[in-house]
Amino acid sequence: MESKLLNKELINYLSNLISDNRRAKFDEVLNFRTRHITIMLEDLYQPHNASAVLRSCDIFGIQDIHIVENKNVYTVNKDIALGSPKWLNISQYREKENNTKSCIEHLKTKGYHIVATSPDKNGCKLEELNITKPIALIFGTELTGISDTVRDMADSFVQIPMFGFTESFNISVSVALFLHTLTAKLHQSSFNWHLSEDEKNVLLLDWLRKSIRKVDLIEKDFFEKRK
Repeated sequence: MESKLLNKELINYLSNLISDNRRAKFDEVLNFRTRHITIMLEDLYQPHNASAVLRSCDIFGIQDIHIVENKNVYTVNKDIALGSPKWLNISQYREKENNTKSCIEHLKTKGYHIVATSPDKNGCKLEELNITKPIALIFGTELTGISDTVRDMADSFVQIPMFGFTESFNISVSVALFLHTLTAKLHQSSFNWHLSEDEKNVLLLDWLRKSIRKVDLIEKDFFEKRK
């Protein structure tokens, strides 16, 4: 309880060092942030796609991104990401023999329903996907799609209806289509998909720190005055 009160005091202190418009923007964005939907990216290898996905997640209010690196290292093109990574919580899985398995097991312990995106599986259509429970959407690599591990561990499958000759969307386009549809459903729903006040404060403090130059010295001054 004491640490939460201290964080609030620090938030108020640091908020005086940014513009009113900036602080209002933080509050506006936090009101639409969610952990009800999270994204897992498996082995993406094209930097422009990886970067565009992060940009879409920020735009649609998805706070947590889980990045699996089995064969390919996840890299970001700053010109495409446009600073979006610093507003997101990005977890990378690269230490295990099977990082996909480790990530999915972690998501399941957090209560997520694991939904694999795949055009070649008999899953539900995107607009029919049930989002009353928290879901983790898994997107596979650009060339081969989701791995066998994902197929074996997923709770359900979902696809976007396609009517042309091409078999799949570009990964960044696919993520944007999913998030546009699903966040619209969230915003129209009656269940609570928002962050808690404590979660908002943790993020707000992080964003304030990233927005203020020499914030370490400023915080040191704050704690000295508080003694």
